Amino acid sequence: MDTLSHALWGYGLFGYKRHAALALFFGAMPDLISFGLFMAIQIVSGHWHFHAGPPPMQTLPPWLFLTYSIGHSFVISLTVIALVAQRRRDIAFAMLAWPFHIVLDFPFHSFKYFPTPMFWPISDFRIDGIPWSHWYIWWPNVAGLVILFVYRYRQTKNTAA
Repeated sequence: MDTLSHALWGYGLFGYKRHAALALFFGAMPDLISFGLFMAIQIVSGHWHFHAGPPPMQTLPPWLFLTYSIGHSFVISLTVIALVAQRRRDIAFAMLAWPFHIVLDFPFHSFKYFPTPMFWPISDFRIDGIPWSHWYIWWPNVAGLVILFVYRYRQTKNTAA
C-alpha cells in the first residue's frame, strides 16, 4: 500500500484522540526507513531521477532490504511496542499503527516486488499477495479511509455537542 494511506490509517485508527503525529509517523515508518531513506539519500546526492512505478530491484542498495525487513516484521514491531508499553501505554497505543501497516501490506504485496517478511528474523515466510496498485484494491482502500474519517468527524462532532 502507499505510504500516505498507511499514515492516514495509522492516524484514523490510533491517533484520533492523542499522539496524532506519532500515529501518522508509525503508520508510515516501515516505508520511511527503507524507501523514504533511499529517496532522501538519492535526492541529497543528486542521483534522484523520477520515473513512473517502483525502482528496479537491481538499483536498490543491500541495506534497503534489511531496513524493509525490520520495518515490516511483526516480531520486531510487537517487541518494540511491548517494551514501550512497559513505561508509556499511551504512546504504545499510537505505535500500533506500525503493526497495522504490516497487516495492510502482507496481502497486497506480491512475490514480484517486496513481499512482506511478517515474521522476520524468525521466519522468511511471505505471502504472494495481490499488488495494492490494482484498482480493485486501491479504490476500496480510498473508500475505507473516507468512511473512517467521516466516522471520526461525526464522532468528534457528537462528543462536542
